[in-house]
Amino acid sequence: MFLRHCITFCLIALLAGCAGFGSREALRGEGNPQLWREHKQQLSTLDGWQINGKVGIRAPKDSGSGTLFWLQRQDYYDIRLSGPLGRGAARLTGRPGGVTLEVANQGRFEAQSPEALLAEQLGWELPVSHLVWWIRGLPAPDSKSQLTLDGDSRLASLKQDGWDVQYLSYAEQNGYWLPERIKLHGQNLDVTLVVKDWQPRQLGH
Repeated sequence: MFLRHCITFCLIALLAGCAGFGSREALRGEGNPQLWREHKQQLSTLDGWQINGKVGIRAPKDSGSGTLFWLQRQDYYDIRLSGPLGRGAARLTGRPGGVTLEVANQGRFEAQSPEALLAEQLGWELPVSHLVWWIRGLPAPDSKSQLTLDGDSRLASLKQDGWDVQYLSYAEQNGYWLPERIKLHGQNLDVTLVVKDWQPRQLGH
């Protein structure tokens, strides 16, 4: 069901926290490692944004597209997804210690963590706390990653925790170069994310 996959994508898109960057990256590609470090440090200062975009999802038994709205304010998030032709909508809100999922015509669900909510409602285990990093063109800091840099010393691709993330294009917004089109490939699930409008903010500075 398309809505199930929308909810899954919604649950992936969660705050991982502003942890420091470790040395668990394997770099390759044509980019300059020093320029990558500078780019990564600049992006790590972003702790707030508003995104409007589109999501495409392909799975063995279903496929479809929908719209995405994502409001991030430090450790608080409000993520809304709607399916094509109004077939379904989901809203995920929360912060560390409490997450609420509201699904149109299905009810309201709560859990202490996004991982617990995903397991309870869908029975799936996914890296639910990574996309807050991936959406900025960064690897999540809490596990090993394989990175390929492009000629501008930004991420061209990322392999982490069983996911393959491809960065197809970037756009400049308020001095930040941010991903505009991303493809994610996981087990039995492909997701395409197109950001139509990026509004990055530094709230804690």
